[in-house]
Formats: sequence, structure tokens, C-alpha cells
Amino acid sequence: MSLDHKIAEVRTLLDSVQKDYSPATFANSFGAEDMVLTDLIARHYPGIEMFTLDTGRLPEETYTLMKEVADRYGIRVPVYFPEPAAVEAYVAQNGPNAFYESVDLRKRCCHIRKVEPLKRALSGKRAWITGLRRDQAPTRKNLTESEFDAENGLQKFSPLLDWSESDVWAYLKQFDVPYNALHDKGYTSIGCAPCTRAITRGEDVRAGRWWWEDPAVKECGLHPGKNRGAAKVFATVKDLAVSG
Repeated sequence: MSLDHKIAEVRTLLDSVQKDYSPATFANSFGAEDMVLTDLIARHYPGIEMFTLDTGRLPEETYTLMKEVADRYGIRVPVYFPEPAAVEAYVAQNGPNAFYESVDLRKRCCHIRKVEPLKRALSGKRAWITGLRRDQAPTRKNLTESEFDAENGLQKFSPLLDWSESDVWAYLKQFDVPYNALHDKGYTSIGCAPCTRAITRGEDVRAGRWWWEDPAVKECGLHPGKNRGAAKVFATVKDLAVSG
């Protein structure tokens, strides 16, 4: 299937979301996939809102891209932050980098910094849109393009689910869309700075996220998918060679 045909399919879906699921919103992490949707929504879908989550631990390059998006499209994406008291309590009890110590502590950090702010961002919405792709991770193989998100109580759409990584980059190049500078440094999936690293040739595209955990089940909680369960920790904090 050609890229033009895939774009047309995405636009058909977004047309439907804008028409039938208002108010709908796009969860924008400013990754490569999300920049495809940012470009499409900003240019063609004024009825679809947009937001992002600032965990307080994002790379500087992500903030730079936020500014580029504001300048390019004339929009300022609303930002949702974690509750300060929850972050303070977590750090006071566990330390600032406790997420390296166990899967439970990592998931608790993700819940405070991502999941709870997401619930606030989705409050009152009928649908949300994500940039998930099926081949990003084993946990995403069984996702569907449209499904009811029972945890948040609204419909969830993933228009790029069957796009390949090459499709994403072909779109960004064809439409001259800005993207995170970390992608040029080997980062294929970008989240919080301490939990993201560049990958090496042959590694999975999500290998740089929480790289000390079992890749078959690691997620932050925003997109739990069909597979649930505890991940195995492969390294302890003292074994980690990369911390940002």
C-alpha cells in the first residue's frame, strides 16, 4: 500500500473522529509518530484538541521541539503536569531515581508522572487519539485501530497502527515536518530522559525505553495493551551504564 493511500486512510478515520466523537483529543508525546499526527491535525482538523504530558524529566530536545511546533503551526499544545505533592512524596520516600530499583517503583513513578495527568487530560472527552504502531513493541501486537478504553471511559483511536517506521519517516520527509533531534542520535522511542537511551543496530525500536526490563511486557501504564504482568528486572542501578 502506498504512503498516499495510508495517509488517505488516516484522514478518513480522523474525519470520523472529528465528526462523531467530539470532543476528541490527541495525546501528543512529540515522538516521530506523533509528529505525523501533529501535522495532520494541526493543518486539517481544528475540531480535534491536542495535549501533552510533561513528566518533569523530559529531555531538553523535547522542549525545543514543542517550541518548533508552536512556531510552525501557530498552536500552543496544553501541558499537563503531575501533582507536585505526589512527586514530592515519591522522591522523599524512594529517592529521585528509584525507578531503576524495581519494576514496582518504576511503575509507581510512571503512574504519578503520566497516568494520573492523562486521566485529567481525558476528563470530559469522548475519544482520544494516539500515535501507537503495532510493530513498536510485543505489548502492542494485539491492539486495534479503534477500541473502547475501559480504564479511561472513552474510545481510543490509533490511526498509525499499521504504519511501518519507514512510513513515518517518509511522511516527515515529504511534508518537511519538524521532529525531535534525539532521533538523529539513535533514539527511536523518546520518553523521560533517565529512562530513555539510544539503541544500537539490530535492536528493537523500543529497546531504549526501560532497557533494564523484560521487553515483552514493559509499558508505562498509558497503553497497557492486552498483556499484563510484572516485568523482570535485568539490571540493578549500579549495573546501569547509561542514566539519561
